[in-house]
Amino acid sequence: MKETVATTLTSASFEELVREMIVRLGEDPKREGLERTPTRVHHALEQLTRGYREDPEGILRGALFTVSYDEMVIVKDIEMFSLCEHHLLPFFGVCHVAYMPRGRVVGLSKVPRLVDVYAHRLQLQERLTREIAEGLERVVEPDGVAVVVEARHLCMEMRGVEKSGGQTVTSCMLGVFRDDARTRGEFLELIRNQG
Repeated sequence: MKETVATTLTSASFEELVREMIVRLGEDPKREGLERTPTRVHHALEQLTRGYREDPEGILRGALFTVSYDEMVIVKDIEMFSLCEHHLLPFFGVCHVAYMPRGRVVGLSKVPRLVDVYAHRLQLQERLTREIAEGLERVVEPDGVAVVVEARHLCMEMRGVEKSGGQTVTSCMLGVFRDDARTRGEFLELIRNQG
């Protein structure tokens, strides 16, 4: 029986699966407002998970520059959204990324692109935070990387406890940001500064 179910799911088109979901929710997939929903859902989910088809390290490698700059580089308030892997509901907020260069910097626009690649996957906020930090560390090889993500989760606001407005904050500190309290403190102070 299990093989038959797996074969059926594998051979069914994405649209057929969405249509079946609509039926199981008690709706009529032939109703005017729902007729094209399976195709729309398919396209939306492809867009929202495009990070699986992108190479985060390749994005960074294409914009590495040799420079003698050894002060903190911060890109803060990067707007991001992702899909919670537990409920396929959005979470969204901002990401702050910093690194301490060691002979190389990366083009500033590549940091938000790196965030987008990892965010456009089914995610946990904790994993997203670490993947961004480790991806930057692997390619740029800085003295340290710091990432803080502040996000609201619709899986908490729309279901479960149904409480809006709460934020989840996660961080990943590598290298000097983990080992040196002053460096970490400077980063945290700079991302709090709204000026």
